[in-house]
Amino acid sequence: MSEPIVLQTEKREGTGSRKAAKLRKAGKVPGVLYGHKETTVSFSVDHDQLVALVKTGARVIDFTYETAAEKAQIMELQYDYLGKDILHVDLKRVSANERITLKVRVDLRGIAPGASKGVLDQPLHTLNVECSAISVPDSIKVNISELQLGQSIYVKDLTLPPGVKVLDDPDAIVVHVTTPDLEPAAGAAAESAEPEVIRKAKAEAEAEEK
Repeated sequence: MSEPIVLQTEKREGTGSRKAAKLRKAGKVPGVLYGHKETTVSFSVDHDQLVALVKTGARVIDFTYETAAEKAQIMELQYDYLGKDILHVDLKRVSANERITLKVRVDLRGIAPGASKGVLDQPLHTLNVECSAISVPDSIKVNISELQLGQSIYVKDLTLPPGVKVLDDPDAIVVHVTTPDLEPAAGAAAESAEPEVIRKAKAEAEAEEK
Protein backbone atom coordinates (compact mmCIF):
# COMPACT_ATOMS: atom_id res chain seq x y z
CA MET A 1 0.00 0.00 0.00
CA SER A 2 1.32 3.41 -0.96
CA GLU A 3 1.48 6.45 1.26
CA PRO A 4 -1.62 8.70 0.97
CA ILE A 5 -1.37 11.14 -1.91
CA VAL A 6 -2.72 14.64 -1.45
CA LEU A 7 -4.67 16.34 -4.22
CA GLN A 8 -4.75 20.09 -3.63
CA THR A 9 -7.76 21.76 -5.23
CA GLU A 10 -9.38 25.17 -5.57
CA LYS A 11 -13.01 26.21 -5.37
CA ARG A 12 -14.68 26.36 -8.78
CA GLU A 13 -17.24 29.08 -9.38
CA GLY A 14 -20.04 28.17 -11.76
CA THR A 15 -20.37 25.34 -14.25
CA GLY A 16 -20.88 24.96 -17.97
CA SER A 17 -18.75 24.26 -21.02
CA ARG A 18 -17.47 27.84 -21.40
CA LYS A 19 -16.20 28.09 -17.83
CA ALA A 20 -14.69 24.60 -18.11
CA ALA A 21 -12.91 25.56 -21.34
CA LYS A 22 -11.54 28.68 -19.66
CA LEU A 23 -10.16 26.58 -16.79
CA ARG A 24 -8.49 24.14 -19.17
CA LYS A 25 -6.91 27.01 -21.08
CA ALA A 26 -5.40 28.13 -17.77
CA GLY A 27 -3.89 24.67 -17.22
CA LYS A 28 -6.53 23.44 -14.81
CA VAL A 29 -8.98 20.52 -14.81
CA PRO A 30 -12.56 20.87 -13.53
CA GLY A 31 -13.90 18.17 -11.23
CA VAL A 32 -16.60 17.20 -8.74
CA LEU A 33 -16.57 15.48 -5.36
CA TYR A 34 -19.74 13.67 -4.28
CA GLY A 35 -20.98 10.92 -1.99
CA HIS A 36 -21.99 10.15 1.61
CA LYS A 37 -25.18 12.19 1.06
CA GLU A 38 -23.19 15.38 1.47
CA THR A 39 -23.08 18.47 -0.73
CA THR A 40 -21.45 17.97 -4.12
CA VAL A 41 -18.31 20.09 -4.39
CA SER A 42 -17.14 21.63 -7.67
CA PHE A 43 -13.41 22.21 -7.81
CA SER A 44 -10.46 22.68 -10.13
CA VAL A 45 -7.01 21.13 -9.93
CA ASP A 46 -3.72 21.80 -11.67
CA HIS A 47 -3.55 19.59 -14.78
CA ASP A 48 0.10 18.60 -14.33
CA GLN A 49 -0.45 17.70 -10.68
CA LEU A 50 -3.41 15.50 -11.60
CA VAL A 51 -1.48 13.78 -14.41
CA ALA A 52 1.41 13.07 -12.04
CA LEU A 53 -1.03 11.62 -9.50
CA VAL A 54 -2.69 9.39 -12.11
CA LYS A 55 0.70 8.04 -13.22
CA THR A 56 1.33 6.75 -9.67
CA GLY A 57 -1.65 4.43 -10.06
CA ALA A 58 -3.25 5.77 -6.87
CA ARG A 59 -6.99 5.22 -6.63
CA VAL A 60 -7.71 6.60 -3.17
CA ILE A 61 -6.33 10.02 -2.28
CA ASP A 62 -6.48 12.74 0.37
CA PHE A 63 -8.57 15.55 -1.07
CA THR A 64 -8.09 19.12 0.20
CA TYR A 65 -10.65 21.83 -0.51
CA GLU A 66 -10.30 25.26 1.02
CA THR A 67 -9.89 24.39 4.74
CA ALA A 68 -11.45 20.91 4.50
CA ALA A 69 -9.63 17.62 4.04
CA GLU A 70 -11.35 14.41 3.01
CA LYS A 71 -10.48 11.01 1.63
CA ALA A 72 -11.75 10.29 -1.88
CA GLN A 73 -11.73 7.58 -4.53
CA ILE A 74 -11.02 8.42 -8.18
CA MET A 75 -14.12 7.20 -9.98
CA GLU A 76 -13.73 8.56 -13.50
CA LEU A 77 -11.25 10.44 -15.66
CA GLN A 78 -12.47 11.97 -18.91
CA TYR A 79 -9.83 12.45 -21.63
CA ASP A 80 -9.81 14.35 -24.90
CA TYR A 81 -10.33 12.48 -28.17
CA LEU A 82 -6.59 11.80 -28.43
CA GLY A 83 -6.54 10.24 -24.98
CA LYS A 84 -3.83 12.67 -23.91
CA ASP A 85 -5.24 15.54 -21.84
CA ILE A 86 -7.58 15.03 -18.87
CA LEU A 87 -10.75 17.06 -19.31
CA HIS A 88 -12.63 16.22 -16.10
CA VAL A 89 -12.25 14.18 -12.92
CA ASP A 90 -14.95 12.64 -10.70
CA LEU A 91 -14.19 11.84 -7.05
CA LYS A 92 -16.30 9.99 -4.49
CA ARG A 93 -16.02 10.47 -0.74
CA VAL A 94 -14.87 7.45 1.26
CA SER A 95 -14.13 6.94 4.93
CA ALA A 96 -11.14 5.19 6.42
CA ASN A 97 -13.16 2.19 7.65
CA GLU A 98 -15.25 1.89 4.48
CA ARG A 99 -14.86 -1.07 2.14
CA ILE A 100 -14.72 -0.10 -1.51
CA THR A 101 -14.53 -1.93 -4.85
CA LEU A 102 -12.05 -1.05 -7.58
CA LYS A 103 -9.74 -2.52 -10.20
CA VAL A 104 -6.16 -3.40 -9.27
CA ARG A 105 -3.47 -4.44 -11.74
CA VAL A 106 -1.87 -7.90 -11.74
CA ASP A 107 1.91 -7.89 -11.30
CA LEU A 108 3.72 -11.04 -12.48
CA ARG A 109 6.86 -11.89 -10.54
CA GLY A 110 9.61 -14.26 -11.64
CA ILE A 111 10.22 -16.25 -14.83
CA ALA A 112 8.01 -19.18 -15.76
CA PRO A 113 10.17 -22.27 -16.57
CA GLY A 114 7.52 -23.52 -18.98
CA ALA A 115 7.79 -20.39 -21.11
CA SER A 116 10.98 -21.76 -22.69
CA LYS A 117 8.90 -24.50 -24.34
CA GLY A 118 5.53 -22.79 -24.60
CA VAL A 119 3.76 -19.45 -24.66
CA LEU A 120 3.15 -17.40 -21.51
CA ASP A 121 -0.35 -15.92 -21.72
CA GLN A 122 -1.99 -13.58 -19.20
CA PRO A 123 -5.79 -13.35 -19.74
CA LEU A 124 -6.31 -11.13 -16.68
CA HIS A 125 -4.24 -7.94 -16.33
CA THR A 126 -6.52 -6.38 -13.69
CA LEU A 127 -8.74 -7.77 -10.95
CA ASN A 128 -11.88 -6.42 -9.33
CA VAL A 129 -11.22 -6.29 -5.61
CA GLU A 130 -12.96 -5.25 -2.42
CA CYS A 131 -10.86 -3.79 0.38
CA SER A 132 -10.62 -1.07 3.00
CA ALA A 133 -10.31 2.47 1.64
CA ILE A 134 -7.03 2.88 3.51
CA SER A 135 -5.64 -0.52 2.47
CA VAL A 136 -5.78 -0.44 -1.32
CA PRO A 137 -2.94 -2.59 -2.70
CA ASP A 138 -0.75 -1.15 -5.43
CA SER A 139 -1.10 -4.46 -7.28
CA ILE A 140 -1.85 -8.15 -6.81
CA LYS A 141 1.49 -9.93 -7.09
CA VAL A 142 1.55 -13.36 -8.75
CA ASN A 143 4.62 -15.61 -8.50
CA ILE A 144 5.13 -17.51 -11.76
CA SER A 145 8.60 -18.91 -11.02
CA GLU A 146 7.25 -22.49 -10.81
CA LEU A 147 4.75 -22.33 -13.69
CA GLN A 148 5.38 -25.20 -16.10
CA LEU A 149 4.12 -25.94 -19.60
CA GLY A 150 0.40 -26.71 -19.50
CA GLN A 151 -0.08 -25.26 -16.02
CA SER A 152 -2.35 -22.37 -15.01
CA ILE A 153 -2.74 -20.03 -12.06
CA TYR A 154 -6.38 -19.32 -11.27
CA VAL A 155 -7.98 -16.51 -9.28
CA LYS A 156 -8.61 -18.98 -6.45
CA ASP A 157 -4.86 -19.75 -6.29
CA LEU A 158 -3.82 -16.14 -5.56
CA THR A 159 -2.21 -15.08 -2.31
CA LEU A 160 -3.94 -11.84 -1.36
CA PRO A 161 -2.97 -9.04 1.03
CA PRO A 162 -4.84 -9.07 4.35
CA GLY A 163 -8.39 -7.75 4.06
CA VAL A 164 -8.46 -7.93 0.25
CA LYS A 165 -11.13 -9.96 -1.54
CA VAL A 166 -11.15 -10.66 -5.27
CA LEU A 167 -14.61 -10.43 -6.86
CA ASP A 168 -13.73 -12.14 -10.16
CA ASP A 169 -14.67 -15.75 -10.96
CA PRO A 170 -12.49 -18.02 -8.77
CA ASP A 171 -12.00 -20.38 -11.73
CA ALA A 172 -10.87 -17.64 -14.12
CA ILE A 173 -7.31 -18.07 -15.41
CA VAL A 174 -4.94 -15.27 -14.44
CA VAL A 175 -1.87 -16.61 -16.26
CA HIS A 176 -0.90 -19.90 -17.93
CA VAL A 177 1.69 -21.46 -20.21
CA THR A 178 0.18 -22.95 -23.35
CA THR A 179 1.60 -25.29 -25.98
CA PRO A 180 2.64 -23.50 -29.18
CA ASP A 181 0.31 -23.99 -32.14
CA LEU A 182 2.50 -25.95 -34.55
CA GLU A 183 -0.26 -26.80 -37.04
CA PRO A 184 -0.09 -24.83 -40.30
CA ALA A 185 -2.81 -22.29 -40.86
CA ALA A 186 -5.62 -23.20 -43.26
CA GLY A 187 -4.40 -20.59 -45.74
CA ALA A 188 -0.87 -21.96 -45.67
CA ALA A 189 -2.14 -25.50 -46.20
CA ALA A 190 -4.18 -24.36 -49.19
CA GLU A 191 -1.19 -22.58 -50.69
CA SER A 192 1.04 -25.65 -50.31
CA ALA A 193 -1.60 -27.84 -51.92
CA GLU A 194 -2.16 -25.50 -54.87
CA PRO A 195 1.12 -26.29 -56.74
CA GLU A 196 0.34 -30.02 -56.49
CA VAL A 197 -3.11 -29.48 -58.04
CA ILE A 198 -1.58 -27.43 -60.87
CA ARG A 199 1.07 -30.10 -61.58
CA LYS A 200 -1.60 -32.81 -61.67
CA ALA A 201 -3.79 -30.85 -64.08
CA LYS A 202 -0.78 -30.16 -66.33
CA ALA A 203 0.16 -33.85 -66.41
CA GLU A 204 -3.38 -34.85 -67.39
CA ALA A 205 -3.42 -32.26 -70.18
CA GLU A 206 -0.13 -33.53 -71.58
CA ALA A 207 -1.42 -37.12 -71.51
CA GLU A 208 -4.50 -36.16 -73.54
CA GLU A 209 -2.33 -34.45 -76.19
CA LYS A 210 -0.34 -37.64 -76.65
